[in-house]
Amino acid sequence: MGRRRSQSVTLSDVADRAGVSVATASKALNGRAEVAADTRERVIRAAADLRFQPNVLASGLISGRTRTVGLLTDELGGRFSIPILLGAENALGNGQMSVLLCDARGDAIRRQHYIQTLLARQVDGFIVVGDSNDVSPSLTQDIPVPVVYAYAESVDPRDLSIIADDEGGARLAAEYLVLHGRRRIGHITGPDSYRAARDRAAGLRAVLDDAGLSPANDPLFGEWSQRWGRHAARLLVAACPDVDAIFCGNDQVAAGVTDALRDLGRRIPEDVAIVGYDNWEDFAAECRPPLTTVDLNLEQLGATAVNHLLAALDGNANSGVIRQHGRLVVRESTGPALPR
Repeated sequence: MGRRRSQSVTLSDVADRAGVSVATASKALNGRAEVAADTRERVIRAAADLRFQPNVLASGLISGRTRTVGLLTDELGGRFSIPILLGAENALGNGQMSVLLCDARGDAIRRQHYIQTLLARQVDGFIVVGDSNDVSPSLTQDIPVPVVYAYAESVDPRDLSIIADDEGGARLAAEYLVLHGRRRIGHITGPDSYRAARDRAAGLRAVLDDAGLSPANDPLFGEWSQRWGRHAARLLVAACPDVDAIFCGNDQVAAGVTDALRDLGRRIPEDVAIVGYDNWEDFAAECRPPLTTVDLNLEQLGATAVNHLLAALDGNANSGVIRQHGRLVVRESTGPALPR
């Protein structure tokens, strides 16, 4: 018998073909745990044979879910938001869910408008994406569905926040430098108003303390810019001529530091090793020499946020703060230290 056209196939047809009830067929196709494995396989095979395409709207009306998630960001064009959104979108796609994306652009009125718009679309849950890995106001009281915060820590401890482990990433960088014989390690970073800058400085200091080493300088806080990196590098070398490594708060700063060291006649990495942060390809891979840097694993952070949102939708909500570990990407800027 030829296969029937998908437009005419119903869930009842699939149930009949598999020899189960309509309720069991629905549970099997939605991955519910109470269906036996052989039954689920029989239902899935029947659906494939009949080329069954579920009516998403009808399924949503029956189940109370639309299989859509609202992603609310304040910086859609930023270099942090995009990889988080990619990771979230991939994870949602794997779960056969759709994404409705809204960019509030940092405007509170626009943000509330988008919250109401997404709720009117009956999204099943929200992922609120931050732009600085810092503490941010909770929006949960305005949202009657599960919410997960990504790259932002809600002020409400009852919320669930997935953030990058900035202190842990700095530890990776510092431990690598110490392991490879660097003993006079300086630090140049962004504004101390950023928690990321403070946490990265704290991670470096903790490793140096554990190794019995003194930092080459107190952290030089400034801008997230190449210009600041160039200026601060000259200050650091003048104050500490024997500096043999510089951990930078981000890759832009590190790119400026490498420029200044070359102008000062310092060889990288032979005289001074450089480590950046963020693994921003425009700076890290194109720098001369290419930068060793800490990758925040932002796509994984976005996927982790989705996984916790899906768990909340299944009644297994969590709260608190989860820190997503980064990884060290080793490039030519941290070659072997000179013998001492």
